[in-house]
Amino acid sequence: MSEHTLVHGGQLTEIALRYNIPLEKWLDLSTGIAPTSYPVGLIPAMCWQRLPQHSDALLKAAQDYYQTPNLLATAGSQSIIQALPQLCISQCFADARVWLPAVGYQEHRKAWQNAHYQTLDYQDTPDIRLIKQGDIVLVINPNNPSGKLHTRQQLTELLLTISAKKGLLIIDEAFMDATPEHTMTPLLACNRDSSDNNINQDALIILRSVGKFFGLAGIRLGFVVAHDYWLKPIADVLGPWSVSGPAQYVGRQALTDRCWQQEQTTVLNRLSSALEGVLVQVFTRPIHGTTLFKTVITAQAPAIFEALCKQGIYIRLCDEKNALRFGIPNEQGLKQLESVLLSQPIQRLL
Repeated sequence: MSEHTLVHGGQLTEIALRYNIPLEKWLDLSTGIAPTSYPVGLIPAMCWQRLPQHSDALLKAAQDYYQTPNLLATAGSQSIIQALPQLCISQCFADARVWLPAVGYQEHRKAWQNAHYQTLDYQDTPDIRLIKQGDIVLVINPNNPSGKLHTRQQLTELLLTISAKKGLLIIDEAFMDATPEHTMTPLLACNRDSSDNNINQDALIILRSVGKFFGLAGIRLGFVVAHDYWLKPIADVLGPWSVSGPAQYVGRQALTDRCWQQEQTTVLNRLSSALEGVLVQVFTRPIHGTTLFKTVITAQAPAIFEALCKQGIYIRLCDEKNALRFGIPNEQGLKQLESVLLSQPIQRLL
């Protein structure tokens, strides 16, 4: 996995060339990015003309949105995924074993293996009995692409075990925005020196993404939630100007616009339910996923992926080649997808 470039969704230019279909004619459902985006509007010229400064306004907006003062703005969560293995070496985790979900966003695995860590797999849920002293455990919550969602209670119990063993729990909450009741970020709202439930606050790092729920992947904005034990070295690694001025400006607006966030949640729930209704007509297997994507496990995944691409519909063929992940389309895209899925070329593959 670490020796080659991973294939992700969102590579529409390459796909369009491969199938010789113009870019503008594609329905791109290959990512988990919301089909409706926060209305950016006009960005002040100074955001483009000046080097980006530290933004107290963005920080305050993020602290309110994520319910914790302990966070740092980043250029998306991917930059932190790549930086964490080396940071863990410098923070006395050089000999740690790293537990990873067998199915999940594989950039995590690539980063840890490139740093020469021993990686171990777990299936849906980490087994507390197998965690040893100083282990690092990564949880993607909800999981991408399986949709597996751990409750706050489940993860708190896991954190208690990891904390007692002087380990580290990393939670990737990139797809959490539509289910905020399950986020672990409020656990890091208390003072680091407090000892609630015998949890070492330094044993938890949470990654958040602005791009997906807000439909703003292009601005490259995310946050890492942790205490200063981690935030200070992360800030040192990222250096100055890691988050652009336009990203700071748009991010502050999006994170404070509660009315739009409520509307977005309503829209995504409706579109998500509609997509699941279409997929249930086509596939006999259970539909998994989140508000931002739906995943179907099927042995015909590669053939169906190929057939859909030939019709100008780009979805995600999962890494294991046994599942398809569908991003959430708008109403027009849903009608197009339904028509193609119910057509004879696809039906013959099922």
